[in-house]
Amino acid sequence: MKNKFIYFSAALAVMLFVSCKNEVQNSDAASAQKEYKGKEIGTEHDAEIDKLISQMTLEEKIGMLHGNSMFANAGVKRLGIPELKMADGPLGVREEISRDNWAPAGWTNDFATYYPAGGALAATWNAEMAHTFGTSLGEELRARDKDMLLSPAINMVRTPLGGRTYEYMSEDPFLNKKIAVPLIVGLQEKDVMACVKHFAANNQETNRDYVDVQIDERTLREIYLPAFEASVKEAKAYSIMGAYNKFRGEYLCENDYMLNKILRDEWGFKGVVVSDWAAVHSTAKALKNGLDIEMGTPKPFNEFFLADKLIAAVKSGEVSEKEIDLHVKRILRVLFQVKAMGGGERTKGSIATEAHYQDAYKIAAEAVVLLKNENNALPLKLDGVKSIAVIGNNATKKNALGGFGAGVKTKREITPLEGLKNRLPSSIKINYAEGYLERYDEKNKGNLGNITSNGPVTIDQLDPAKVQEAVEAAKKSDVAIIFAGSNRDYETEASDRRDLHLPFGQEELIQKVLAVNPKTIVVFVAGAPFEIENISKKTPAVVWSWFNGSEGGNALADVLLGKVNPSGKLPWTMPKAIMDSPAHATNSFPGGKTVNYAEGILIGYRWFDTKNIAPLYPFGYGLSYTTFAFENAKADKTDYAQNETISVSVEVKNTGKVDGKEVVQLYASKSDSKITRAAQELKGFAKVLVKAGGLETVTIKVPVKELAYYDVAAKKWTVEPGQYTLKVGNSSRDIKKEIAVTIK
Repeated sequence: MKNKFIYFSAALAVMLFVSCKNEVQNSDAASAQKEYKGKEIGTEHDAEIDKLISQMTLEEKIGMLHGNSMFANAGVKRLGIPELKMADGPLGVREEISRDNWAPAGWTNDFATYYPAGGALAATWNAEMAHTFGTSLGEELRARDKDMLLSPAINMVRTPLGGRTYEYMSEDPFLNKKIAVPLIVGLQEKDVMACVKHFAANNQETNRDYVDVQIDERTLREIYLPAFEASVKEAKAYSIMGAYNKFRGEYLCENDYMLNKILRDEWGFKGVVVSDWAAVHSTAKALKNGLDIEMGTPKPFNEFFLADKLIAAVKSGEVSEKEIDLHVKRILRVLFQVKAMGGGERTKGSIATEAHYQDAYKIAAEAVVLLKNENNALPLKLDGVKSIAVIGNNATKKNALGGFGAGVKTKREITPLEGLKNRLPSSIKINYAEGYLERYDEKNKGNLGNITSNGPVTIDQLDPAKVQEAVEAAKKSDVAIIFAGSNRDYETEASDRRDLHLPFGQEELIQKVLAVNPKTIVVFVAGAPFEIENISKKTPAVVWSWFNGSEGGNALADVLLGKVNPSGKLPWTMPKAIMDSPAHATNSFPGGKTVNYAEGILIGYRWFDTKNIAPLYPFGYGLSYTTFAFENAKADKTDYAQNETISVSVEVKNTGKVDGKEVVQLYASKSDSKITRAAQELKGFAKVLVKAGGLETVTIKVPVKELAYYDVAAKKWTVEPGQYTLKVGNSSRDIKKEIAVTIK
């Protein structure tokens, strides 16, 4: 069912824009430097918890360790223990689902705000936006009486083809953790548990149910675990979701090394481990090796591994009741922590409010990335413009729902076409043409139950009548804007993409439109890279937007028209061709029953920079409608001890004519290292607003410990002494200043 949406009145649109713009423009570099710290799970209710456990029957205890409905475990009503109520929500709170199947519950009050996807949030390079995302979404969850959000998903973007690249945040572990931590902190401040997923090394949909991931220990520690570690140690995440796949031969929901030795023993995790849905394969082993709650489908809930089978295992002596008590205690602790039990003023929440739509707008506006802008084709200059051609299925495509996985039932999703209608003066005629049809080969759509790399197969032949309509619209218009890219039916959980080609014949359509109107701007709406080099060469301007939330169309229109100066930066590398990407260059994706991460620590830009491979658009890249100069970059000292913090300052000057935000990025490298290293690694960043002609001093603090590598033999993080080069720039390939420092 297509959701209804609400149009803004012109007055409301202007009010919303002014309000949002002021809020967006008023954040500064200090926000990026703020340390977000979560609240530790308390032990103050332990005596009460122990008393409750002593009064529970074995069956009541075990009822808490597995799903008793699609999104809740069992409570114990007679003792005042509620169900632990969960909700999907990478894009916002999922609509209510029936208790015992995936059919919608049919509620009329479960509409929610659609928030920008994880890739968009990472593209803001703004920790404050991540915190806003968390608090806003937390309020929506509480309005729906939920205790746990099954999000954020913070797995690494290892391949551009990944079906969940749009949802995962980045190819860089540092950016990943700096966005994940404030999101989790914000969410949990609203008395909702974050369930951080998918722990760990769940980097492909292909064969995800059984693929055995092989990663060397240094790569595991330096690339795939830092965001999870920060989520536990800094954000104090109350829950972690175990992944589907195997790791070094053991399923991750029963993996002693990952769940017990690393997560609990090393990192001190005190929360609950929840399985991904139907990701459990044993009873005693899963429980002993660290799983607390088994969730899933489609069999009856009592047939789960941690249900009747677990009761039998306790009665036979295979599992002790003391072991059961340990897991029940963990669950009760987090229920007390979010005030689902024990009294205390719990956040009431609000949902689908104007304030939350503004939150979605703020994030969306900072996420849009300007990739190319030849001869200042953007922002659009409307003087003398009487007509604009708007071309492409993506101009009207809605992405709140779609694909296989969690969407949002929302009353408001402003499409790009609606955004332009809301923002353009009525004197300008919009000539809309669909241009291409979103069509799939039904025979080869792929069985979503059998996770493969073959879905969805698109029909790429253009419809001649649609092409003609688009060409005519472009011919008779002063300017043409093509909305191309992808959607959430094509980029989806449960299947990786076959390749990086633009689906539905879009490249051919774009070339035909460019041929008749050279003033054609191409806007991509997508969550993951595509091969767009040919298009990029021929069009004067390229803009990258995302599955960008309820206000995405308004934010995009404001960027195109110059009301918002774009400040987004790519959170991953845009390759020229798929074989340039490390997992493909090493022929180690997708593997079969086993996948070996042959590229090691050289994921993403680390590979491109170390191997001297030119990307189409580099990691951290994004243009502005103004220009910036970096001056007087310096460190506070030349020599540092291992326990010190390096403080790097740089003056950012806006040398253009409009206010704008720039992201100062700091990369570290060590050329004479005794160990194998990437050419450079991101170690700090800050987003700063600089007025036209103005100057702001940005300070980035880098704890020396951030320069450590994982010493496998010693089983510890080690900072190699010697000289390091700190590189300050505005993308991984645009370094403006270099500073040498020595670590003693």
